[in-house]
Amino acid sequence: MYQVECKCMLKKDDQFVMGEGRAELLRRVDEEGSISSAAEKMDMSYRHAWGTIKKMEENYGEKLVESKRGGDKDRGSSLTLAAEQLLRDYEDLKKEHKDRVYRNPALTVDGIITKDEEILLIERKNPPFEGRYALPGGFVEYNEKVEEAVVREIEEETGLKTKVDQLLGVYSSPDRDPRGHIVSTVFSLDVTAGKVKGGSDAISADFFKFSKLPELAFDHDKIIQDFRSSRGQK
Repeated sequence: MYQVECKCMLKKDDQFVMGEGRAELLRRVDEEGSISSAAEKMDMSYRHAWGTIKKMEENYGEKLVESKRGGDKDRGSSLTLAAEQLLRDYEDLKKEHKDRVYRNPALTVDGIITKDEEILLIERKNPPFEGRYALPGGFVEYNEKVEEAVVREIEEETGLKTKVDQLLGVYSSPDRDPRGHIVSTVFSLDVTAGKVKGGSDAISADFFKFSKLPELAFDHDKIIQDFRSSRGQK
């Protein structure tokens, strides 16, 4: 799945002043009260952090970080009023940009294949729910019908060739997938050829008795319950 992230940056007189990395550095200085501590938290050298701040000040044209002088107990750093305003302007820009971005749910498919009192499940290879069992399925590709996608995904993950039997339903709760708002169209399918074997994003694939299902990922327990209810099963 592709994710589009648009980066925000502030410029002054065509000079780059702040992006997320520089904003995070200023936030850390404000929290830690020290450039060296802020650098340590961000896994960068003090020299790099100090140089970055100086470059920001040069491009912005104002002092952003004030360093205290004196003994070890008094030594430290703090943001100037100009830096605090710069951070507010940056956060306002990010919020404005985010509000303007039109976001769409992602589309996936899942397939139900049964034999006798068993259902086909795959063991997930990748996050989220790595190592947990789920119905075979995946993301719909551009210019692909959902019916084509579910047949393709099942063959990639289980080695089975199938044909669509019927549509079970569309599952669209915004919180059903930790990766974001992902909608799944679920089909039941009939096997036409092949032997079960894990592949693609699946560690393994096998049939499980309805009475002894493992812990399932996403909302696949609800999907299976809905499938059984549609067939008059409990």
